[in-house]
Amino acid sequence: MKAVQVRYKVKPEYAEQNKANIQAVMQSLKENPVPGLYYAAYNLEDGQTFVHVNLAKDEETLKKINDLAAFLNFRKGLKESGPIEPPQATNMEPVAAGWEL
Repeated sequence: MKAVQVRYKVKPEYAEQNKANIQAVMQSLKENPVPGLYYAAYNLEDGQTFVHVNLAKDEETLKKINDLAAFLNFRKGLKESGPIEPPQATNMEPVAAGWEL
């Protein structure tokens, strides 16, 4: 299993647009599911910091998120917004899960 966490902080005026872009990614994943991929995004208490978690059965599956037009649009918008803290990816080593990928 592969697991990656990405954390970043947007400008206050971009937070709602970022949420909308994330929701578009999730809708695309619902309409075109990628077997073995679990992707979620969270907004922290400050309303500006976002954390994305991508869990996948392998490296190839992990990268399939990059094939979605909605994800590419999300990334482009985030970059153009000039985030306060740019995205920082952290690879995580899975210890255990209550489900099978």
